[in-house]
Amino acid sequence: RIDLEVLSVIAQQILTIQRASTQGLKRFLFEGTDLPLDASCAVFITMNPGYAGRSELPDNLKALFRPVAMMVPDYRLIAEIMLFAEGFGEAKGLSNKMTQLYRLSSEQLSKQDHYDFGMRAVKSVLVMAGQLKRANPSLSEDITLIRALRDSNLPKFLYDDVPLFMAIIQDLFPGVEIPNVDYGRLQGAIEGALENDGLEAPTTFVSKITQLYETMLVRHGVMVVGLTLTGKTTCQNALANALSQLRRDGEESPDFEVTRQHTLNPKAITMGELYGEVNPITQEWTDGLVPTLVRLAVNDDSDNFHWITFDGPVDALWIENMNTVLDD
Repeated sequence: RIDLEVLSVIAQQILTIQRASTQGLKRFLFEGTDLPLDASCAVFITMNPGYAGRSELPDNLKALFRPVAMMVPDYRLIAEIMLFAEGFGEAKGLSNKMTQLYRLSSEQLSKQDHYDFGMRAVKSVLVMAGQLKRANPSLSEDITLIRALRDSNLPKFLYDDVPLFMAIIQDLFPGVEIPNVDYGRLQGAIEGALENDGLEAPTTFVSKITQLYETMLVRHGVMVVGLTLTGKTTCQNALANALSQLRRDGEESPDFEVTRQHTLNPKAITMGELYGEVNPITQEWTDGLVPTLVRLAVNDDSDNFHWITFDGPVDALWIENMNTVLDD
């Protein structure tokens, strides 16, 4: 994430510290300042080579570090331990089926930029399965895991990939009937919200809005992906209006609240205006749009939902800074 010129300067600074350390000095001169040296200090770099939005290390910095290769983790073992931790009794068999499902999906489904069958996706499914297990302790563990796998994966699949994915689930869990969740009140509110905007409510679009709702229950950051004029904004607005209307109609569930939306275009302004920046002359910090909106949401004493929508093309520059906020 750091510019190449800055990395070269950092390489010089690290070299100064390393030389002082090898000489066993108690104090050393660092960029004109006399500093005490802690002999136990160490520097580590974690990096993904060839990852979008990251710089390659310059040679003068590479030369100062010893590479350590990491091996791919055993997903099945991690899934088994996490399932046990979430309260599943049949964790060994279920973890096996789950890792098989992800392996087959990555091989058989179409290749899309937003498909992810790695460790992060596995973790989010396991956390969701744990929530379902605690909410429905009497439900069979097979069905609980299938519901978590279905509800967290179907929203992101293209239309043609859905039957393939469901066929893989049927092969791995033969004879298991998966019950559909009844969203009666929410579905009625979504259809009402679309009708109020003068729109039709086809079943496929209503189910896509419901999928957005399901995803938001388990994730604090959601990306709605699609070509222009495919109904992304309408999908989001309809859900916000439906949740607000349900609360106004007296629904007590904490999942239904009045929803306030804050929309901005991240590509219409500079990075400093988006996130905030330090004035180089006065050294004063000025908040950008994002911290201002987050502070507005945090200071709201009501139970209202606040959605901050970045409405624009995604690129490695601005989304990279959201990494620490959106990471689980």
